[in-house]
Amino acid sequence: MPGSIRVFHLIHDLGPGGAEHVLVDLASVAAGAGIDLTVVSMLPTDGLRYPEQLRAAGARVASLDLRAWWDPRGPRRLRRLVEIGRPDVLHSHLKHADFIAGRVASRSGIPHVSTLHVIERDVSGIALFKRNLAARSRRRTAAATVAVSEAMRGWYLEEFAEEPGRVVTIRNGVPDPGEPLEGTRAAVRAELGIVPDALVAATIAVMRPGKGHEVLLEAARSSAGVVFLLVGDGPLEGRLRSLAADLPPGRVVFGGFREDVDRILAAADLVVHPSLADALPTALIHAIAASRPVIASDVGGVSEIVTPGAGILVAPGDAAALAAAVASLAGDPEERAAMGKHGRERYDEEFGADRWAGRLRSLYERVVG
Repeated sequence: MPGSIRVFHLIHDLGPGGAEHVLVDLASVAAGAGIDLTVVSMLPTDGLRYPEQLRAAGARVASLDLRAWWDPRGPRRLRRLVEIGRPDVLHSHLKHADFIAGRVASRSGIPHVSTLHVIERDVSGIALFKRNLAARSRRRTAAATVAVSEAMRGWYLEEFAEEPGRVVTIRNGVPDPGEPLEGTRAAVRAELGIVPDALVAATIAVMRPGKGHEVLLEAARSSAGVVFLLVGDGPLEGRLRSLAADLPPGRVVFGGFREDVDRILAAADLVVHPSLADALPTALIHAIAASRPVIASDVGGVSEIVTPGAGILVAPGDAAALAAAVASLAGDPEERAAMGKHGRERYDEEFGADRWAGRLRSLYERVVG
């Protein structure tokens, strides 16, 4: 379209993940904001779903076909793509991509933008080395560093000697799910073996350390009458299934990896997010977009999504407080409805995908100008 800004987004890979799905969401609204989007994966994309979804939304997809994130051929291969595609902006996601995009941008004169997705506070060893290396690279090459929450921006400016004006907060958005199709709630519950009249608390998160699933299962022990639906997979899935085995039958349902988040939310009565650390969990943005009340740990940028009236925030790791909050909402359908309405208003105000894409477009205009 006339006036479009051509942007290459570089990311580690396009397998299932939060940062990766952010680009799928962006692709659905990029053209409307005047963003000509190309997504470049550092690793091969064969057999993956996200590349297909990106292309279906109108984005171009390319791959550097590297063997690993630190493959030394990365800068050379990206430079070749840049020479052919001639983007106006190089936008990188995650540390290794930041380093490669920074090297290519500095040599080509193309503005570089980096988005931070993770608050890396308690790291050591090689993880600390890579974190600091990426930060040094951003300071040298990035025209702007995007923090996805004010909490993340505050952490980054405290941790690194960066000029505040070069670090901007642009919260991610998600497309409006609209009203679910008639019968969706019953159909999804039938798929998962959940009875139609159950009170369902859904948790949508990858099953890895730091997401607080163990805390959730501890809270589930004292939450009679509630079905806890765990959606996602990951390295801890086997351990979590073992921990849930001695709970009453039907108390916990494992839904596996799902891409139909909106359908899952249509089947849920509330969303529980017990994470021990989070910058800006997209699952909660989906929850408020679907008018679902939220119970979440008060960490990172969660309070920027779940504002007063949209849910209940508890201390991270506090299973008793989590169980008490679940019991409170489980027994109060009117409060659940009021919180869902308030959350939807917050979504409309801040987290619509069109608004998000427009803010990115404004940033691109600034760094290009």
